[in-house]
This record gives sequence, C-alpha cells and structure tokens, in this order.
Amino acid sequence: MVKLLVGHKGSGKTKQMIEIANNAVHDSDGCEIFINKNHRLNLELDHDIRVICMEDFPHITNSDEYIGFLYGIISSNHDIATIFIDGILKHADVSLGNLPTFIERLKAISKTFQVDFVVSLSAAKEEMIGVDFSGCEIMN
Repeated sequence: MVKLLVGHKGSGKTKQMIEIANNAVHDSDGCEIFINKNHRLNLELDHDIRVICMEDFPHITNSDEYIGFLYGIISSNHDIATIFIDGILKHADVSLGNLPTFIERLKAISKTFQVDFVVSLSAAKEEMIGVDFSGCEIMN
C-alpha cells in the first residue's frame, strides 16, 4: 500500500512520519527504511531504522533512476516492511507534473514485493492533478 502524508511546508509531516517510523520499527517483523534528503534526521530516528540520505547519491537525478534505486534497496533485503520517503518533491526530479506516474509505479512495486510506502508531499491533495488515489491512503 502507498500511504501519503500531504500538506504544505511546515504542516508537521516530517514529525508525523518520524513518529510513525519509530513506532513501526517496534511493531513490525520486517525492516524499516527511511529515505531523506539529508542527514539532519538521523538522531531523531530509532537506531534500528535504516536511514538513507539522498545527498549521498547525487547521481540519482530523475524519477526513473529513483525507481531503480528503490528496486536496488528492495533486492538487497527481502525483509523490508516499509519504506518511508520524506519530501519526495525534493528528490531527483519528482514534481507535481510527473507525480501521477511516480505514484503508480510505487503502487506496482508495493503490490509486487509486499512493501508499504509512506510518502510525504509538500502539496495539498487538490494540487496533485492526475493522481489516482485508489490504492492509496491519505494519512492526514
């Protein structure tokens, strides 16, 4: 399943996502992955959560490469329960324009590999034109 935290900057999405991730790591039998733009959240996340900072991967520059990166993460660990992606519109070239395709690809990956995604987006639901929210859960 793809779960979305939506709202404008400063609405508390990251704080909520950290809380969800920290709770999930204790309630899950699988691994939790948290993908963030930079290293600033490392100390706020439980040490059992694998944190991936995209600034360490500067050559991932478009959504196709980003999806390939997600496949690589999943292929390296078959016990992943949830992948948290904080601020997806700040990663690679993911934008509101290509968000519908990106979300569809996440839904397909989730279904194929039984991995949940929790994704935060700095936009209102109304701004996400063309996104098919079926198969998604809006968490806020």
